[in-house]
Amino acid sequence: MKIKKSIERVPGGLMVIPLMLGALLNTIDQLHIPFIMNILKSLGVSPAQEGIYEFMRIGGFSEALFKNGTLTLIGLFLFCAGSQMNLRVGGKALKKGILLTSSKCLTGILIGILFGIFFDPMNGLLGLSTVAIIAAMTNGNEGMYAVLTGQYGNRSDVGAISVLTLNDGPFFTMLALGMVGSHFPLIAFIAVLLPIALGMLLGNLDEDIREFLKPGETLLVPFFAFCLGAGMNFMSFFNPEAVWGGLALGFATVILSAITGILVYRLFGERSTIGPVAEASTAGNAVGTPAAIAAAAAVSAGAGLMTLEEAKAFQDIANLATIQISISTITTSILCPIAVILWDKYQRSKGIDGTIEDISKKIIVQPEMKQNA
Repeated sequence: MKIKKSIERVPGGLMVIPLMLGALLNTIDQLHIPFIMNILKSLGVSPAQEGIYEFMRIGGFSEALFKNGTLTLIGLFLFCAGSQMNLRVGGKALKKGILLTSSKCLTGILIGILFGIFFDPMNGLLGLSTVAIIAAMTNGNEGMYAVLTGQYGNRSDVGAISVLTLNDGPFFTMLALGMVGSHFPLIAFIAVLLPIALGMLLGNLDEDIREFLKPGETLLVPFFAFCLGAGMNFMSFFNPEAVWGGLALGFATVILSAITGILVYRLFGERSTIGPVAEASTAGNAVGTPAAIAAAAAVSAGAGLMTLEEAKAFQDIANLATIQISISTITTSILCPIAVILWDKYQRSKGIDGTIEDISKKIIVQPEMKQNA
């Protein structure tokens, strides 16, 4: 049975399918069907509340992994992702990585802040929030970037991924929210960054550790996606705000990230601009950002830097933002490769081959020797 291959045929399938499966099972669970509850009661399951039995709350390892493991699994994912952040990159790759990371992050943050100014930052146009916009637009699908630049780009384009991995996780979203007045204490930033920093330290100290932790970047995604879904109602995926907001987010990510990145590349003298278009996507791991932000908000409320109402507002939008980011992931997984193919054709029509490394060479002109008569 080619289950994995079937799942991977769906854009972002390793994240989307487990997320929707978790939501479907949780939806059935929350219906509290008497037949199912009677079976659970006969098996000795402890009631979730008086007279209510849920198969996703049976205790033990099962509940810890499939229902309550979201933050633990996301933290472990960030640790593994941090280990892949290679500080030893070539000069050209480093330059491109910095340009791409800066342009993508600043674009997402700027759009998110402007959205919060003109609309409700928690539930504005199409149900979008500042959290959803920044999380989706600042975090690119590095796996797809590697594949696209490997085919249409050059060696330094591919090497830039070492810097692009800095986008992984909720740090830039939290930083932007702090810029617009949400008060996160220093400990909240440390709590988010510590797994990434430790993974980054170990990965750069020992190449074997980096290779050992590399599978965690993909292995953990379906697990934390399922846990996120286990806290949702499946019918939320048919909410018009979730669908249209997610689609709008996907199109905005591809178009605006690509345009900004191309302009920045041109400003800094790069001829081929395949990299910015290949990075114009939303990563599947971005779906964990709203939950991480909600957790950080709870820490802030406990520290007295945020009211309970403000913290609850972040918790209330987490599910909708997660679904919108999921839809954006699917949308950009389709649009981004198409954009790269079209942009590559356009570049070639202008005499630019993105697969050829653009290395400036000094041409030394020898003065002509005077011939003696």
